[in-house]
Amino acid sequence: MSRRKIVAGNWKMNMTPTQAVELVNTLKPLVANDEVDVVFCVPAINIIPAMEAAKGSNINIGAENMYFEDSGAFTGEISPLMLVDAGVKYVIIGHSERREYFGETDEIVNKKVLKAFAHNLTPIICCGETLTQREQGITIDFVRQQIKIAFQNVTAEQAKASVIAYEPIWAIGTGKVATTEQAQEVCAAIRVCIGEIYDQATADLIRIQYGGSVTADSAADLFSQSDIDGGLVGGASLKPDFGKIVNYK
Repeated sequence: MSRRKIVAGNWKMNMTPTQAVELVNTLKPLVANDEVDVVFCVPAINIIPAMEAAKGSNINIGAENMYFEDSGAFTGEISPLMLVDAGVKYVIIGHSERREYFGETDEIVNKKVLKAFAHNLTPIICCGETLTQREQGITIDFVRQQIKIAFQNVTAEQAKASVIAYEPIWAIGTGKVATTEQAQEVCAAIRVCIGEIYDQATADLIRIQYGGSVTADSAADLFSQSDIDGGLVGGASLKPDFGKIVNYK
């Protein structure tokens, strides 16, 4: 089954609007690749200037988070309606930093996933284990639980359009990368889990990224694995090297 690769940059809390425009303009020629979906998930304040700067290129601008209500008294939150109106197509949901620092539970992640689909936004749904969980040998069990709850009440058609990002928490920003075998093993297990929830056709179509200290050196090996369909890239997405990750072949 040949799935189109998707490489997304998660800028996290980096780049002012001015810097965002400069970075998009720097990266535009470097990430040109019609065979790969390229997404820059940027801080909310940068979405519109980054969108303007990316016009005419193959870059999609995504969001790093959103709330699960359309509007209301939720000071400081960003609604899906705002993202849609700004032209956003992708939104990261349930990143480990959102879970750890802002108390997002699996149930909140599920609410956000359902709300994203309600507005035709493509969620990039994050999952991944801590170092302790890996050492305890419960990685697959833990990730399966995250996936099963995230996809509650999601239809098969919606699931086919979603993106899953497997990010071992111990590899995010640490410079440690899961071995190719470790990454492939968990991504394959996620695909099996989706097959159990839905069917093999859905499992075959869903795209699963690896994230966690992806570099220009590790990208080609990781992305060549049968169940890894690209990457969710943190620090390296803020540098010219991101172009090498997108053009990994």
